[in-house]
Amino acid sequence: MIRVAILGSTGSIGRSALEVIARHADRFEIVALAANRSAEELTAQVRRFQPARAVLCHDGLDLPNGGGRTVWASGRSALLDVAEDPEVDVVLNALVGAVGLEPTLAALRAGHRLALANKESLVAGGELVMEAAAEGGGEVVPIDSEHSAILQCREGYPASSIQRVVLTASGGPFRGMTRDELWRVGPDEALRHPTWDMGAKITIDSATLANKALEVIEAHYLYGLDYDAIDAVIHPQSVIHSFVEFVDGSVLAQLGFPTMELPILYALSYPERVDDPVLRTYDPVRASPLTFEEIDHASFPLFGLGAEAGRRGGCAPVVYNAANEIAVQAFLEGRIRFPEMADVVSEALGRVGDGQIGDVEDVSSADREGREAAVEAARKLTGRVGASS
Repeated sequence: MIRVAILGSTGSIGRSALEVIARHADRFEIVALAANRSAEELTAQVRRFQPARAVLCHDGLDLPNGGGRTVWASGRSALLDVAEDPEVDVVLNALVGAVGLEPTLAALRAGHRLALANKESLVAGGELVMEAAAEGGGEVVPIDSEHSAILQCREGYPASSIQRVVLTASGGPFRGMTRDELWRVGPDEALRHPTWDMGAKITIDSATLANKALEVIEAHYLYGLDYDAIDAVIHPQSVIHSFVEFVDGSVLAQLGFPTMELPILYALSYPERVDDPVLRTYDPVRASPLTFEEIDHASFPLFGLGAEAGRRGGCAPVVYNAANEIAVQAFLEGRIRFPEMADVVSEALGRVGDGQIGDVEDVSSADREGREAAVEAARKLTGRVGASS
């Protein structure tokens, strides 16, 4: 039995992981569940799966009454205890935001497999994550569909044989719209993703293509690739999840109908492949045609801003990620408009985008400064929304 701890079990990835594990109860055992603050939903999951431990990440929340075999705890230290627990084989980190970095480091230093869905871990602390894996002997297996695809395509080949990778993006709900048209879209429209069922933050990031910029930075660290060797294209059907081009000109691609359950299962069982009765058989006729487009940088500048932050390195990716979180929240609350999310992030990068990252404290400091700069930038723009509404 593979013993699994799921951090972020009440989010979309966490819920999907629980369904995958429920179908393969002969292979996987849930030993710990952790959620940010969704106590009611976490309680229902605990009743169903009866883990040994359950954690609410935020201190000060009322813990459910005892009963059953599950021990409840709350706070940062309890979360880190789960991440480094020797009774765990795989830590699935599906937390949203920079809070995911410390448990990522703890799991890798403890020598665990880290099934990673928390983009911010690599974006904000990529070098720290790779150092923790080398120090503790842990391994990172990505859950992100694009990075799972790259992992599968390059399996068995040396790094020196890889020429480049090409990430695919659905284009989100506003593909083909001009920047002028995007001034008129609102949160409800942005949350209607044409392909994937995800949480609000990730869905907005897909609409702005910020998520693809985060994946470019992830690819740099996961596969040791220069940024010049990482490309991205729009692929509306979301059937091809990434390409890997080799030095001899051969190109491998991983295909499958869009579901996060496939990369979740692969990350849990890697390098084995597990028969699953629910995941759909690929039908090339039904999936046709497969089309590709260049990214429209003028309409979706957050992609270029993120890729450039990755190239700058140091604290720039941290600031990009932090400012983007603030911008997304401001947009969801109706305080800024869709194109202004990029303005918020750009201003934050201009103010605090320099500096080096040597430890978690440096990440925390850059994250805090990036958020403060973004809050101020969003505040200046908020008045315009009110004046024009």
